[in-house]
Amino acid sequence: MAAVRDLYEILGIDRDAPPSEIKAAYRKLARTLHPDVNADPADQERFKEITGAYEILSDPAKRRRYDEFGAAGPQGAPFGDIQDIFDMFFGGGFGGRSRGPRSRVRRGEDLRIRVRLTFPGSVFGVEQRLEIERLAVCERCGGNGARPGTSAVTCRTCGGAGEVQAVRRSIFGTVMTATPCVACGGTGEEIPDPCEGCGGDGRVPTTATVTFDVPAGVLEGMDLRVGGEGNAGVSGGSAGDLIVGIEVEPSDAFVRQGQDLHGVLDVSITQATLGGEVDVETLDGPERLRIESGTESGTVLRLKGKGVPHLQRRGRGDLFVTLHIVTPRDLSKEERTLLQRFAEIRDAGAGGNGAAPRALRRPEYRP
Repeated sequence: MAAVRDLYEILGIDRDAPPSEIKAAYRKLARTLHPDVNADPADQERFKEITGAYEILSDPAKRRRYDEFGAAGPQGAPFGDIQDIFDMFFGGGFGGRSRGPRSRVRRGEDLRIRVRLTFPGSVFGVEQRLEIERLAVCERCGGNGARPGTSAVTCRTCGGAGEVQAVRRSIFGTVMTATPCVACGGTGEEIPDPCEGCGGDGRVPTTATVTFDVPAGVLEGMDLRVGGEGNAGVSGGSAGDLIVGIEVEPSDAFVRQGQDLHGVLDVSITQATLGGEVDVETLDGPERLRIESGTESGTVLRLKGKGVPHLQRRGRGDLFVTLHIVTPRDLSKEERTLLQRFAEIRDAGAGGNGAAPRALRRPEYRP
């Protein structure tokens, strides 16, 4: 049997912690685990644990009794679980264990899928139409789990209480404990004649077509929530949601940084030297780009408003184009002659033969 967690360990404090530290530790954990801000069932159970631990350790008398026996239990007999400790101090009512039968109504589970978008689809948004496997309400029984013509009856094991009580003796006297009824799952009702279509669950597997809109500007790794498209609820409970994980195909032309796009444009030596206008392909179609004469390789030009739309608000990022001057490799005889003549005019010499040594220039390092 695994050891029961120590109450001090649950709150993350030392055994000699003062009351102020106990209170501060509880408040810090409660801010993230409270059911009002955290719907995760596992974290809700943790919230019950830290609340029980705090109520014991913040009470000087209860803390002294706990420190005397600890998680080892009275007379060294170990507790079965943390609830045994709480029952010892609070009886059988702590943590919702003796609050009567719980409702059979339950919200459906959320489902998770992944969708791969094209790069333009992630930028401008797209409608998606998918087939998914999910649980739907059983049409045969209408979702109540009982064979048509029959219904659920009061649980014969717990008499409709939803829990089974037991009396036990402890160092603090006689304690009444209560545990959920196994026969009915704590609902106080059982189905003696289950529906043949769903086996009593009230739901059956089905294939459904779901259509939803992916908004413009979504990012790789983002989750979209499509309300009510998860598994059907139990006994009339609301349906769960469909969680859509976004994957985006990489672009051959652009790199995305936030809402801005970056691309590289190859230009010839003559274009960079003489300047001019050139049409470039953007996600919105061709756009004219002005190249100034004498442009150097690495120059960055901006096309304002040609980036990615801001998610759920107006405006777009920009497109930044880095110019890359391409040095020609396969020159014709005429082209080589012209370049040699150009070099002579520029006093560069043919291949540098006979020219004076050239001075180096300090590099400009950019952070």
